[in-house]
Amino acid sequence: MRPLPATPIDSPAAWRPDDFKEDDSWIVRFDPEMLDELDSAVATCKQRGIGAFEATKDDFVVPRVATCLREIERELDSGRGFVMLRGLPVEKYTADDLRLLYWGLGVHLGTPISQNGLGELISEVTDRGYDRSVENVRGYTTRGGQNPHTDHGDVVGLLCVHPAKSGGKSAIASSISVFNEIVRTRPDYLHYLGTGLHWDLRGEGPTRDLDEVTNNELPMFSYFDGALSVKFNAKTSVAGMKKAGMPLSEEALAAIAYVSDLARSDAFRLDMDFQPGDIQLLCNHSIMHARTGYEDWLEENRRRRLYRLWVNLPNGRKLAPEFADRTNMGYMAGFYATDDAQYWAGSSKDQIEAREI
Repeated sequence: MRPLPATPIDSPAAWRPDDFKEDDSWIVRFDPEMLDELDSAVATCKQRGIGAFEATKDDFVVPRVATCLREIERELDSGRGFVMLRGLPVEKYTADDLRLLYWGLGVHLGTPISQNGLGELISEVTDRGYDRSVENVRGYTTRGGQNPHTDHGDVVGLLCVHPAKSGGKSAIASSISVFNEIVRTRPDYLHYLGTGLHWDLRGEGPTRDLDEVTNNELPMFSYFDGALSVKFNAKTSVAGMKKAGMPLSEEALAAIAYVSDLARSDAFRLDMDFQPGDIQLLCNHSIMHARTGYEDWLEENRRRRLYRLWVNLPNGRKLAPEFADRTNMGYMAGFYATDDAQYWAGSSKDQIEAREI
């Protein structure tokens, strides 16, 4: 167990929602030149027969957009931890063209990683009729609310294609501010939040066993190389320890519940509605995100649909080795995909070598 700071952390990522009452600098709008670049890059790739999941940065040429994404990368990793890109006219693109465009943005931001056992590099966040309360069901396949959590990879990106008829509001909270509040009010909980846990892989690990958990023990709060990084998911951490035959104590469960309660509270929660074409980018190490349940449209072409990317940044922070292997696939790798999976990509070799200790 690595020691956690005993005093609050001073960081640009330690914000409260009141900080943004008069500040919308977190919204970055596509200008006409950027939109023209994206259109041109999509058209060029199509002419060359290059589709989503095949295009590289050299194929998808968007110099102005790429410069903007490098600034966004710094804001995500060492700034406030979240950005909203706004103004993409999604209605003008076919589904294939939109995925190609989104993929092009992803490879300029970093290295997309696999999000599930199907090897999906872009997942559709939409209601597939599942029940979130059932073990091994992942929340993005349901229309129920999602509690505060983080995803895999350095960054999670959500592109809104269609919003819900009602509900589906996004909520984020600064993990660093939540940590600071715990230091001030319940420092006794730091022991449990800094202790390593076996996390549930929900049947998407290398063995495909529904009871497989992480081989190593990952803490929820990890302080390494001068930065606090957070991995939080109450459901998979509690289920993983139960599957490992090491159910959590009442004190540990209370500490986890306290994190959730703080992240959901008015003092820490920043709400935002998705507009069509919005791209929400969040640093998983410093931001927890949640969602309210929603009512969907009856028409299939109007149903709530978001495209999700998990991306590792080229200059992302170094993480403690025991904290960075979340899928039994290595340092910041995505989920294991079977040999016949269509869209598998883990962390690139040079990226892993650059960030491993």
